[in-house]
Amino acid sequence: MLYAVLGLIFLFFAVILVRAVMFEPKPQPPVSQEEVTFDKKAAVENLAQLIRCKTVSYSDPALEDDGEFRKLLDLLPGLYPNVYEHCSVRELPDRGLLLRWPGKETGDPAVLMAHYDVVPVDEEKWEKPPFAAVLEDGVLWGRGTLDTKVTFNAILTAANHLIGKGWQPKKDIYFAFSGGEEVNGKGAVNIVDYFEKHSIQPAIVVDEGGAVVENVFPGVKEPCGLIGIAEKGMMNAQFKTLSGGGHASSPPVKTPIGTLAKACRKILGNPFKMHITKPAAEMFDTLGRRSTFLYKVIFANLWCFAPVLDLICRLSGGELNALVRTTVAFTQMEGSNARNVIPPEAKMVANMRLNPEDSVGGALAYLRKVVGDDSVEITALESFEPSPISETNCEAWDKVAAAVAETWRGCVVAPYLMVQCSDSRHYGKLSNHVYRFSAMDLTAEERRTIHGNNERIRLETLHRSVEFYIRLMQKC
Repeated sequence: MLYAVLGLIFLFFAVILVRAVMFEPKPQPPVSQEEVTFDKKAAVENLAQLIRCKTVSYSDPALEDDGEFRKLLDLLPGLYPNVYEHCSVRELPDRGLLLRWPGKETGDPAVLMAHYDVVPVDEEKWEKPPFAAVLEDGVLWGRGTLDTKVTFNAILTAANHLIGKGWQPKKDIYFAFSGGEEVNGKGAVNIVDYFEKHSIQPAIVVDEGGAVVENVFPGVKEPCGLIGIAEKGMMNAQFKTLSGGGHASSPPVKTPIGTLAKACRKILGNPFKMHITKPAAEMFDTLGRRSTFLYKVIFANLWCFAPVLDLICRLSGGELNALVRTTVAFTQMEGSNARNVIPPEAKMVANMRLNPEDSVGGALAYLRKVVGDDSVEITALESFEPSPISETNCEAWDKVAAAVAETWRGCVVAPYLMVQCSDSRHYGKLSNHVYRFSAMDLTAEERRTIHGNNERIRLETLHRSVEFYIRLMQKC
């Protein structure tokens, strides 16, 4: 009996080790050696002009400067003359902008997306004026240089260059831009409605999302070109409890703030279940093969090491943890207006990003179960479900993956789950070939400036962005 048990143990470890040894890197997309040239100086100057337009969007439209949005749109014919000469231009409600570049054939168009609104700034905390487009030491400073006027400019610069060379795509290419993405505006929704009304079925959609990054996956040293094939849902969950109020000098045993604090502790102590969905599974299968042997053992044998991965994700937090579960971040709390008064009502809000296996209704049910206190009312303020998951074993994926590999040679291209939100989620009902890739290589420090202070872009990054879209358009 003992020998049988030892034999089974030996066989178990042998299977695990053999699977790890055989867990070798997958072939990457073929890389063309053809060089791409274009007017790099014009690309920089055009982005600088876009940055100088203060297209800041707010949840309260009264705070927005319509003149700045109009100023940007009026600049475009002069900045990208070939595009405006050869493409039809349609302005849709809520700052939707749709351009159509006719192809040689009809049907199955490509849609390239970006948004031209930006988030507000705290100018006093910037080293350079956020809307002056200061160019210094090979770096262009300004709000929107990364999110996402860079890709707005890169798409139009690439098209302007190719049209100038007399090149025409095989199928139509649409440029779909929104001026309200940062506040969940309806510009992109109206563009999708236009496509539906005119029976336009995109063969490929590319919007902001992943990037070429380093040190984002355990044990992988090469740069990784991450292309989002889905994005998480979002819910702002409100927790509210009531009391009779009273003076803080003689508090009852149970107070509203104490009740909410207990609910917060329970939720943080009981995270949502890990789900290795298709985007995460394909990312692990691609990047895990390039990791250290220890991680290869884990990722090659998730059938038995999923609990270990779960623990690693829970302890590390951050992007790795966000890939595999619904996350909860408490962001707001309010109580009494006076320091010595127990509040008659207290509220807190958690911003949640929903895993594709979860739903708004299911997440609310889980929160209520974990809190287990009927005195805490839990409701959804704003929410939307996770996006559908796009295909990877198809021609559309191959086009985007090849364009990434050719532009950033030596990077490892992999699918991933986008943990933020974008306008591309609205396209899920039109196509299962929606890909999320911000055409940039970014350091961790640069990524932190998105929606933060001192947003800026290296000129070489700006140039690569244009190159990526030239390569991608030539494949459409």
